Amino acid sequence: MQTALQVAVVVLLAAAVNIPLGYLRQGCRKFSPGWWFYIHISIPLIIYARLKIGLGIQFIPFTLAGSVAGQFMGGRLYRKRNGVGE
Repeated sequence: MQTALQVAVVVLLAAAVNIPLGYLRQGCRKFSPGWWFYIHISIPLIIYARLKIGLGIQFIPFTLAGSVAGQFMGGRLYRKRNGVGE
């Protein structure tokens, strides 16, 4: 697999995994143990996927960006569905 495609797969995986976690995180009080859990639980899976595909540490910023984007999308989905912040 080409490197660009590998990076795209891992970034999309990071975003997809973090959408439901961002949704759940939004329902927790900020800085509570649950809030921290939902932010950090996907990290081992993303590290495993990145290493399994063979991407080095120079691609961590891309996977981090995908994770943050997924968290934001999940949080936005929660607010939209539950009418929070309107």
